Amino acid sequence: MSLNVIIMAAGKGTRMKSTKPKVLQPLAGKPLLAHVLMTAQKINSQKNIVIYGFEGQKVKDAFADEPIEWVEQTEQLGTGHAVQMALPHLPKDGKSLILSGDVPLIGADTLQKLVDSNAPFAMLTMQMTNPFGLGRIIRKDGKIIAIVEEKDATDAQKQLTEINSGIYCVANEILHKYLNNLTNNNAQGEYYLTDIVKMAVDDGIDIATVSPAFAFEIEGVNDRIQLANLERTWQRHQAEILMKNGVHIIDPSRFELRGDLKVGRDVQIDINVIFEGDCKIGDNVIIGAGCIIKNSEIASNTIILPYSLFDHASVGEHNQIGPFARLRPQAITADGVHIGNFVELKNTQMAQGAKANHLAYLGDATIGQKTNIGAGTITANYDGVNKYKTVIGDEVRVGSNAVLIAPVVIGDRVTVGGGSVITKDCQDDTLVIARGRQVAIDDWVRPKKNTD
Repeated sequence: MSLNVIIMAAGKGTRMKSTKPKVLQPLAGKPLLAHVLMTAQKINSQKNIVIYGFEGQKVKDAFADEPIEWVEQTEQLGTGHAVQMALPHLPKDGKSLILSGDVPLIGADTLQKLVDSNAPFAMLTMQMTNPFGLGRIIRKDGKIIAIVEEKDATDAQKQLTEINSGIYCVANEILHKYLNNLTNNNAQGEYYLTDIVKMAVDDGIDIATVSPAFAFEIEGVNDRIQLANLERTWQRHQAEILMKNGVHIIDPSRFELRGDLKVGRDVQIDINVIFEGDCKIGDNVIIGAGCIIKNSEIASNTIILPYSLFDHASVGEHNQIGPFARLRPQAITADGVHIGNFVELKNTQMAQGAKANHLAYLGDATIGQKTNIGAGTITANYDGVNKYKTVIGDEVRVGSNAVLIAPVVIGDRVTVGGGSVITKDCQDDTLVIARGRQVAIDDWVRPKKNTD
C-alpha cells in the first residue's frame, strides 16, 4: 500500500508578527516544517506533498534539497480547501497522512499507529482537561459521528474533553470522494477538513482513533509565546530521556539539544550547555556551564571547562579544554591534550600530550607530541590571499608571544624564544630566537599632552 503525506504549510502566522512564514520559525534549531518532514521520512512515505502559501518562495527555498511536491494554495480558505489543492497529486489508491506544518513534534511512532490501524479513516484524538479553542469529538454509542469546532459548538458540546488533533490517515479514495463536496456554511466561512468525518459517518464508514503518547505531539504554534513554551517542553522531554539513560544534567530546565546527541556513561552536563547538530560524548565526560557544542565528538574522561565553543571538532580522551576555548572546524586533538583559556584552534591537529594553555591562535597547523605552546603565540597562516600550514614537531617549546609565519616547519625538540617572529624552518634540537636587540635611549623625553 502506498503512503503519501500531505502537510498544510500555507498559513501566514499573523500572530507571530514576523515577515518570516510561520513554518520557518525555529524550534530546537530547525524550522517547524523541518520537524514534520523528518518525521514523515521515518515512516517511509512515498510522496511528501507540502501545501504552501504566504511567502511561499521562502519556504520552497528553505527546503530546496528535499524531495517535496509543492502545491500552492493562493487563498487560505480553510483546512479542507488546503487539502483540496493536493487532490490532483494524489493517486486514487493508497492512504494519505494529513499533517500540519505548525504542529512540529508529532512522533513517528504515533503516526505509524495511525497508518497501521488498517482503517480507511483514522484520526488522532486526545482527552484534555482544558480543551478550550479546540474542535470537539462527538460520539454516539462509542463511535465518532462528527467534529464540531469551538466557535460552532453548543454549550453542551463545549463540555466535551476529547479533542481533534487535526491529524488524519485517510484512504485516498475517500479524499477524492468527499473533499469536493465541502461547503463553507459555518461561523468562520471556511472549508473545514473536519466535515469529511460526518460525510464518512453518513456513508457508514467507522472512524478509528489513536491517541499520542505525549500531549506535546499535537501542540500547534500560533505565536511567540506558544513557540517558547513548546521549546521548553521539548527540551525538558529530551533532557528526561538522557537522564533516564544515566546522564547527570545539573538543571534540565537549562538544557538545550538542537539535534542528535549520543552519550556514554556517567556524563555530567552543567547549566546552559547547548548541543547542535550531531554530537557524540564518551564516558565520564564533564561539560561546564555555558558551552556550545556543534557537530563535534568528545572522547571519554575529558573535562570541558565553562564557556568553551566547539564546531565540527574532534577531542580525544583525557583532554582538558577551556575555559573560554574555541575549537573551530577540523580542530582535532589526540589523548591527553590541554587547551586553556582564550585559545582558538582552526584546522589544527594536536598530538598526544600537546598543550596550549593560554591566549593562542593556532590555525592550519599540526602540533607534535608533548609540545607546549606559550601564551600569546599565533600561527600567522594567512597572507591576505592564501592560507598556509605550520608544522610543529614533537617536544617543542614555543615561548610566549611568538609569531610563526606560515609556511614554516619547526623541527622536533626546538625551543623558540619568547617574542620571536619565525619566518624560516627550524632544525631539530635547536634554540631559535628571532627578535630585535633591546636598546635603551637614555636622553629620550616622553611626550606630554599639549594644554594650549
